[in-house]
Amino acid sequence: MKPHDTIFALASAPGRAGVAVIRVSGPGAGECIKYLTGKDIPPPRQAVLRRFQSPDGRQIDEGLVLWFGGPASLTGEDVAEFQVHGGRSIVDAMAAALGALPGCRPAERGEFTRRAVLNGRFDLTQAEAIADLVAAETEAQRRQALRQYDGALSALYENWREELVAALAWAEAAIDFSDEELGDVLSGARSGAHSVSRAVHAHLNDARRGELVREGLFLTVIGPPNAGKSSLVNALAGRDVAIVSESAGTTRDVIEVRLDLGGYAVILADTAGLRTARGAVEAEGVRRALARAESADLVLLLLDGSDANSSMNMPDNMVNKSLITVWNKADLPWPVERDGLRLSLKTGEGLEAVVAAIASSAKDRLEGAGDAPLLTRARHRHALGEALEALERGNGTQEPELFAEDLRLALRALGRITGRVDVEELLDAIFRDFCIGK
Repeated sequence: MKPHDTIFALASAPGRAGVAVIRVSGPGAGECIKYLTGKDIPPPRQAVLRRFQSPDGRQIDEGLVLWFGGPASLTGEDVAEFQVHGGRSIVDAMAAALGALPGCRPAERGEFTRRAVLNGRFDLTQAEAIADLVAAETEAQRRQALRQYDGALSALYENWREELVAALAWAEAAIDFSDEELGDVLSGARSGAHSVSRAVHAHLNDARRGELVREGLFLTVIGPPNAGKSSLVNALAGRDVAIVSESAGTTRDVIEVRLDLGGYAVILADTAGLRTARGAVEAEGVRRALARAESADLVLLLLDGSDANSSMNMPDNMVNKSLITVWNKADLPWPVERDGLRLSLKTGEGLEAVVAAIASSAKDRLEGAGDAPLLTRARHRHALGEALEALERGNGTQEPELFAEDLRLALRALGRITGRVDVEELLDAIFRDFCIGK
């Protein structure tokens, strides 16, 4: 990437649409407006109707032009936006015209946001939140990403950084002026570092709630053969994703489908029926079902309410792990009353209650107490782990020089999260998954 180039990209979704937005950023953004319209740059932040033409003078389209002069723009550079009709040929013609300008080229993935970070418009956690907002599929994902974009996470880390900077300053003073009467300066520095250490430890001990909101909660459906597991998965998905048959043992492998249940991303897994296997293939299916249930965030145990022996062969550890127990076939006579949710996949009775129970369990699993922002990425967790390790090591040493060095290491680890230090080595990894135009 050449930071002084002028870049352009389609900022709206590709394909046919009513309106397409083409964004341009860089020192040549103003010249792009003059070149495509034959007129001067419009007033900042005012949409102006203009006609756009190709290098050979042929008209491309008529649409709106907006101008955002740097540094008060998305990227901190001069930015122009062209809003044209969303036909593919129009977008291609606009791109060809922009690409013909010297020093103007198509943007790389995430390059607009990358320039915004480099120009101080926001930090790395906010940049990652932009990618999460674009990818958000559920209400919980949108809320979490928006809160991170608003700076809640970076504000928390910046507060810790400021406390550590103050502690390091006192530690350095105690080292440099050891022959002076500075009272309990070093003691105050240790107290501040210990306070941050406790806060970081509590932040890390969050049961991965933020990451699960972002990536999805794993819910595994288990139960005996013919209890209706595949039918339940199909009903929750609203489409046929699993084969349904009256023959026991139809499902042999784990089948996954990603759903939005109650505003939460849930990765639902259908598994083989749990019973004494008849053959090596079925035995492997049962093994995979138990392994998936063991590693799941939530387990739904589906049983046949009309079968008196439906739960007899279920492993005790799976029954105890199950947060949701559902008895299917409520449309048939039951030998005894059952503890759990009643469901008839044949008539649809009880399906809404099952969805509500899953959503409630997901909320209990993912929504923490209080309003503290949650960790959302493994990168943050790794850096915070390094910071905590340095702080705990520093708090355990009596040598002020070693204590100060561990404070520096903790500060460096915190800075890598927001981009205060070591920015360049992180940029490619963070922005490689962005979409073009962002």
